[in-house]
Amino acid sequence: MSCSLSPGSRSDALQHGTSGTLPHFLQEPDDAYIVKSNPIKLKCRARPALQIFFKCNGEWVHQSQHQSQEHTDEGTGLKIREVMINVSRQQVEDFHGPEDYWCLCVAWSHLGTSKSRKATVRIAYLRKNFEQDPQGREVPIKGMIVLHCRPPEGVPVAEVEWLKNEEPVGSDGNIDTRADHNLIIQEARLSDSGNYTCLASNIVAKRRSLTATVVIFVNGGWSLWTDWSACNVPCGRGVQKRSRTCTNPAPLNGGAFCEGMSVQKSTCNALCPVDGGWAEWTEWTVCSGECERQRNRECTAPEPKRGGRLCDGAALGTYNCTGGLCTHSLEGSSDVALYSGLAAGVVTVVVLIVAVTLYRRNQSEYGVDVIDSSALTGGFQSFSFKTARQGNPLLITSSLQPDLTVSRTYTSPICFQDSMDKELISQEPSLFDPLPDLKVKVHSSFMVSLGVSERGAEYHAQKAHPQTFPRGLAPDYSGVRVEGTLRERREKSLLAPHAPPMPSRPPLRTSGVLGHAGGRLVVPNTGVSLLVPHGGIAEDTTWEMYMVINQEDSSSTLSEESQEVLLSPEVTYGPPGLDLSCPVAMTIAHCAEFATDNWNIRLKRQTQDNKWEEVMSVEEESTSCYCLLEAQCCHLLLESPGRYALVGEPLSQEAVKRLRLAVFGSADNTNPLGYSLRVYCVDNTPYAFQEVASVERVRGGRLLEEPKTLLFRGNSFSLQLSIQDIPQFLWSIKPFTTCQEFSFSQVWASNQRPLQCAFSLERYSPASSQLSCKISVRQVKGQEQILQVYTSVVESEKEVVPFFTQSNCTTTSLTGSRAFKIPLSIRQRICATFDTANAKGKDWQLLAQKLHIDRNLCYFARQESPSAVILSLWEAQHQDTGDLDSLASALEEIGKVHSSTHSTSSRATTLTTTGTTTRTTTTLGRSTEELDTEFT
Repeated sequence: MSCSLSPGSRSDALQHGTSGTLPHFLQEPDDAYIVKSNPIKLKCRARPALQIFFKCNGEWVHQSQHQSQEHTDEGTGLKIREVMINVSRQQVEDFHGPEDYWCLCVAWSHLGTSKSRKATVRIAYLRKNFEQDPQGREVPIKGMIVLHCRPPEGVPVAEVEWLKNEEPVGSDGNIDTRADHNLIIQEARLSDSGNYTCLASNIVAKRRSLTATVVIFVNGGWSLWTDWSACNVPCGRGVQKRSRTCTNPAPLNGGAFCEGMSVQKSTCNALCPVDGGWAEWTEWTVCSGECERQRNRECTAPEPKRGGRLCDGAALGTYNCTGGLCTHSLEGSSDVALYSGLAAGVVTVVVLIVAVTLYRRNQSEYGVDVIDSSALTGGFQSFSFKTARQGNPLLITSSLQPDLTVSRTYTSPICFQDSMDKELISQEPSLFDPLPDLKVKVHSSFMVSLGVSERGAEYHAQKAHPQTFPRGLAPDYSGVRVEGTLRERREKSLLAPHAPPMPSRPPLRTSGVLGHAGGRLVVPNTGVSLLVPHGGIAEDTTWEMYMVINQEDSSSTLSEESQEVLLSPEVTYGPPGLDLSCPVAMTIAHCAEFATDNWNIRLKRQTQDNKWEEVMSVEEESTSCYCLLEAQCCHLLLESPGRYALVGEPLSQEAVKRLRLAVFGSADNTNPLGYSLRVYCVDNTPYAFQEVASVERVRGGRLLEEPKTLLFRGNSFSLQLSIQDIPQFLWSIKPFTTCQEFSFSQVWASNQRPLQCAFSLERYSPASSQLSCKISVRQVKGQEQILQVYTSVVESEKEVVPFFTQSNCTTTSLTGSRAFKIPLSIRQRICATFDTANAKGKDWQLLAQKLHIDRNLCYFARQESPSAVILSLWEAQHQDTGDLDSLASALEEIGKVHSSTHSTSSRATTLTTTGTTTRTTTTLGRSTEELDTEFT
């Protein structure tokens, strides 16, 4: 192609050229990459320019392949020309030269030509296989981690990014991702464990390397030695010991256990007791006015030491020093004393006869013979209730009355179907009036079942065991609110016989005498229970353990600095001096809709000075306590008795509390045509609803609709309640009460106390006996629930429906094998199998993993038998399900894994408990012996 200008072009240049300059490129072609089969565009723009042509690989591009545009610069009047060409993938592939495919622009003006820069055109690609994939590693904590990555070959060169568990890894002071595509961690932390992937990408594609698993392990370290124990013999040569645990730190993620002995023993010599011995008698004293001489001796030869016996015999000696001269006078005084004593005796007998006669005459007025043994049982009459129609177990009626014509005898331990029984005792003084002044001796557990817990009550409690309280300790119920003793209740009823019954909150507590076999305590219908494992209490020792739910103001539990709210009741278990060899499992219901990003939930414990301290956060790992948080409840492994509670600090406005909504109704006592609807909003825990039930039972209220759950968000918006769809021609409502509101702070920080909203209605005619309406409970910018009311307001038409049925209230305490799902022999066999380290990895950590409680393994590692503690936690977690399915499935899965490396006979011997789920289910309801036989 010729590049010379024609005569016409020259004349055109002379005509339009107004400046004597060479062409200046305003835009030069850029390097480009062809992706797949898509052509690229190269563009040039110059001023002043009469013509612009592209030259590629030393050859001119044909004019037909150019796309040209021309316009005049308004400021200078010079010609600006823009030219563009397309370069296809085929053109680049067909070129075979010493260098890459290139193009440049040549621009002409009337004074000459100018050339642009060379622009290279390359075909972009990215290979599939990495030149080097990262390799997984096991690194000790604080060790250095280096993961190598060489990306696949590509044009342009691929950029590298590191992912940890599918999340990008950024560089900081400890992590460097810039060193030649490698990932370097200077000091490994536990949080650095995870799956790492190298991600390479360019304009063509993205490629992922193989995943490298990094495990940060912690080798176990010994704690400090404990103090030497006391000598094991009271006298002479014995043994004392001290111990240490592999918890400093505890081994984690396959780290090595500590080497060496965990227990040291040493001989000791205990000093023996020294019995006391008499010293020499002193000299006789001179003869006294009583004609006696005296001498004494002391128990100092030797003095009794270290529990030795005191001296036997008299320390004072006397004898008559008159030689018989004082004998006559002494006999005369003795006769006077004898006659005086006989006279006093006669008078006393006469007085007693008169007193007994008057007393029997007085007793006959009451029709009670104190000698008759039936008088003792009259003070605690048996009673029962009429059987009601079975319907909604939560619906209430005020017409349910006790039937005293049929007796029902309570046995210990007793669990009332509801607290109405207890209130009936306190509100009916006639049950205790026949014996106003008698002290009745009954068994302590029977008194516990009646709600009387204080030792100062008018009865004598029998000791269940001579060693129930080791070292002289007695149960401490300090700070526990009770409803008073029998005498207090009787005196109140006698002082105010016509006073109306006041709403009372029955004490929510339970107790039981537990020994080496362990057991379980349950506070019925509160979501609170305590499991004491087998072997937790030493042999030949028993403890009277108790659990109490605090019913006082709980504001002191919360921190003033943070926005904490109480999520569970405050629960106390004891006694304070309890000595256990392994942790107990406590279950507490809570009302948080738990999400890690929205809540920071902590366990708190009350100290001796009545202040609250944080024990642990449920998301943290701790060696002093274990917390397993579930949707409705929390399972705790505790080693120290005391008062505990769950508190939560909201981390965002998405934090949610569950509220229980309930509507009750009753007639207005002051207005025969009036009717009252009361709506309660309480935290959604079984315990919180108990106070509402007690108050409404006394008021005679009826539950008109199944309680519903409302998710209340921490978004600072209030809770609105409104009544709707009232029959306008039949009912009227008090003005300005159709819509009511609770502030956000009232609902959010209710601290387990119920919030009540009342709607006062009045019917126009006595003939209107039915009421139907809706009550809307809605949080502003939140959830809404509708309570549908349809009820009869006429007393004669009320249905007799039981108020509150407690289906799970069968007992308050269980001891021994009855308290556990897993038979003892099976439990011991599992512990013996998994507590011992196994080369194939079949240890307690695998058991925890299969039972889905493998978080915070360092807590189990410090226990003497980790498997036993894991099984105790499983027992607490599955106490309501009543089956062994999950445990049997886990053991069966472990057995299958183990059978791949061991013979069938070995597996059968080691894991005899790995039956199928069906087989396990059929064992339910059998005795412990049958279960043991079935598993064996």
